[in-house]
Amino acid sequence: MHVTGRVNRLRPVERSQCERKCHSAMEQRVNIKFCYKLGKTATETHGMLVQVYGKEAVTRKCVYEWFKRFREGKETIEDEPRSGRPSTSRTPEMIEKVRQMLAQDRRLTLRLISEELDISKDTVHTIIRDDLGKRKICSRFVPHKLTDEQKAKRVETSGDFISMCDQDPLLLKTIVTGDETWCYQFDPESKRQSMSWCSPTSPRPKKKKAVCKNPR
Repeated sequence: MHVTGRVNRLRPVERSQCERKCHSAMEQRVNIKFCYKLGKTATETHGMLVQVYGKEAVTRKCVYEWFKRFREGKETIEDEPRSGRPSTSRTPEMIEKVRQMLAQDRRLTLRLISEELDISKDTVHTIIRDDLGKRKICSRFVPHKLTDEQKAKRVETSGDFISMCDQDPLLLKTIVTGDETWCYQFDPESKRQSMSWCSPTSPRPKKKKAVCKNPR
């Protein structure tokens, strides 16, 4: 399994993640062959891989496929050469193009990226998930997204009000509520529209509710 050509143009963190996954896959193939030589079954082998590698363990189907190869007399753990024309979609250049597009807009859909780069949606999803290590998650709702100036003003106003209450304990009893204003609160985008591609270590994106006063 050759990974150098695919990852040499990725960012250091992404390159490290990709190389680690490839190394883990090759390591598990060695272990599968070792268990096969010991006379273990494919089910037993997969159970031990899950115990050691956790979520990074290969699938049960993959273990059965390697057991089948070894029963047929094959000894190598390298991927067999594929017939036909080599893939021109999942290349280092294409991976870099996808990374740049997501860097400009993390909310791009698979369909838009697929149409822009003229590759299949499955290939785009594989590049984003396996090569770039990203997943799409929804934004977390926050009531208001205040600026630093607005936050400082609120702290200042709250402090003034506390000081006034300390000076006059009856102040709260003299406050009269004013007229009401009915506000229509709406969400400018759906939950699906707020989804964006994020790395495992990225903070969850946020969105706020928009308020429209006196709707007609």
